Amino acid sequence: MPSRTTASADGRGLRARIDRILSDPVLNALVASTTVSRVGRGVFLTVTVLFFTQIIGLRATEAAVVLAVSSGFGVVASLLGGWLADRWSARRLTFAFEALGGILLAAYAFAGDFVSALVLASLSGSFDSIGHSARSAIIARGFAADRRVHARAVLRTVTNLSIALGSGVAAIALALGTAEAYRLVILAAGILCALGSLPLLRLTAVVDAPPRRITPVRTETGSISTAAKEERRDWRRRSPWRDPRYLLLSLLSAVFGMQFGVAELGVPLWVTRETSAPTVVVSVLLITNTALVVMFQVRASRGTHDLRVAGRVTMIAGWLMAAACLVYALAADLPAWPAVAVLIGGMIAHTFAEILSQAGAWGLSFELADPVRAGAYQGVFGMGFSLGALASPVVVNATAITFGFAGWGMLALIFLCAATGIWVIARRAAAASA
Repeated sequence: MPSRTTASADGRGLRARIDRILSDPVLNALVASTTVSRVGRGVFLTVTVLFFTQIIGLRATEAAVVLAVSSGFGVVASLLGGWLADRWSARRLTFAFEALGGILLAAYAFAGDFVSALVLASLSGSFDSIGHSARSAIIARGFAADRRVHARAVLRTVTNLSIALGSGVAAIALALGTAEAYRLVILAAGILCALGSLPLLRLTAVVDAPPRRITPVRTETGSISTAAKEERRDWRRRSPWRDPRYLLLSLLSAVFGMQFGVAELGVPLWVTRETSAPTVVVSVLLITNTALVVMFQVRASRGTHDLRVAGRVTMIAGWLMAAACLVYALAADLPAWPAVAVLIGGMIAHTFAEILSQAGAWGLSFELADPVRAGAYQGVFGMGFSLGALASPVVVNATAITFGFAGWGMLALIFLCAATGIWVIARRAAAASA
């Protein structure tokens, strides 16, 4: 049993770490914004599908179309957000679109049919994705190289805690089950998301892109000057679409990012359809995932601004994710309690794969990007992640859910190959920069 002195020292240590985090004005503003807005997002994520089907009266297929179309718009918006963040103020852009996104989420409370739900979902999803890409550009410019991944890790920890809190608030609507309760909770969630944009106003111009000085200076004959043409050519040469290495990194990271689809879709379906474990274990697994991310994401991200470290932790994540897939598969033929134990073991391996893969991806996405086009690069990387999220339900269903153990083996191989590809990219980039 720890002594009072030890407990007091731990408490002071925790307070000191929090004070260090909040002493950075950029991180302070982002943490405050994330805390408020993600509580609202957690409420919304918890009740959305049930609100569509039980309150508005959409069929399951209509609800799926709404969510799929919203995700599709988010893919394009991620790219647009990065493009805009290189041309206008990233802080003002993030504030405006996150405030608008929150207002649109609040408007869900007044949706009454398929068309209104589809329009609101598409617009709010787009605005959220634009804001997210602009935030990534803010992080790329607002922190030194060895602090960017740390900032992302802190914000992800705060996000998990806030979404968990929001899910608890959403339980009020789920318990009451009335249309009024759902609409009131959604309205409050949207307002919280909009209010979460206010701390972003504290950010300074240091997080914005340097002003472009590409001016069409004309010569006496009326033609544009050679210097201006060269500046424009240089700007185009710095596009992420001309960087095959970064595009491949984004693609492989999107493939590995399908592990979120495994947690959100594959595991719940596998538990309820193919194992003898009680359904409540799905909640236990999600709580386990959230708790481990909160406890270990920041410390696991240390040093991943180094290309070699980022590649190494990604390779470890690949092996852990492959192992998790095979462990999940083994739960199918076991009695209830052994199945529960095996599933928890699989989720622990899965969560550490998630933690390490995110840390590696953040480090590589920042370090391999051209700092002049930070917004565009982060937009491309975010678009890749959105594509992975869009594809994951189809891939998980076509492998693990359809073919059982063999399908889980296919998924394991997919994740291991993606991690190996990322490791090779990191290793070659480190060798080239040595």
